[in-house]
Amino acid sequence: MATRPIYLPKTNEKRPGVTIKNIDFKWFPGMSKSQKQKSIESLHFAAKNSDISPILEISSKSKVPVGVELSAFNLMIITKQQKTFSVEAAFQSSKVFEKGGPYIDLLEGTSRQAKKDNRLKESGNLTHFSFFSTKFPIKPRTFFYDWLYINALEQNKNLSDQLLTYKGFTDIEFNPKKAINCQAFSAALYVSLTSMGKLTDAVASSDSFLKIMQSEYEKRDKSINVQIEMF
Repeated sequence: MATRPIYLPKTNEKRPGVTIKNIDFKWFPGMSKSQKQKSIESLHFAAKNSDISPILEISSKSKVPVGVELSAFNLMIITKQQKTFSVEAAFQSSKVFEKGGPYIDLLEGTSRQAKKDNRLKESGNLTHFSFFSTKFPIKPRTFFYDWLYINALEQNKNLSDQLLTYKGFTDIEFNPKKAINCQAFSAALYVSLTSMGKLTDAVASSDSFLKIMQSEYEKRDKSINVQIEMF
């Protein structure tokens, strides 16, 4: 057995946000795509028994094409200068450490190359993010990643509009015991912002985004801190 979160967008509350529901399900060990998809099916079946349906898996292992396209490895950002790169490459290339960064050359490679670059492990502690000269703090912990992902979704309406038909989102590759940022959480947040009529203000600027999300992020950071302390 294993436990993974399902991210449910808040749509009828005072402030946008995401409800996280942890679901126990049968895990199918192995690194192959087929094994991952068995685990996804198991997780979604368990969630359906808890009246959570339909659910979209957002990862390269998703059986639904839009779920694969919405993976941070595949979801693309287009700049005003018509430069194109993935959310993953943008995120990794924006990291600034005590001893180096941002490594903007990572924008020229693949998502996998960006994530696996040794400099990200050899440059000391992460201090902040710098995305095209705009500085982002490392706290709130998921602020920069969410901002990147949601802005990319807004540029890809053919994909993001499909999110609105789902009740919840998962990412079988994401383990909250080992990581912080999650594309399924960001997708759920996008739906919440859209449903509450806050999306336009949220993508207007990073400051506006943070102002809207401040209360939600305070609660999320406390939850993440507890998770880190436990492991």
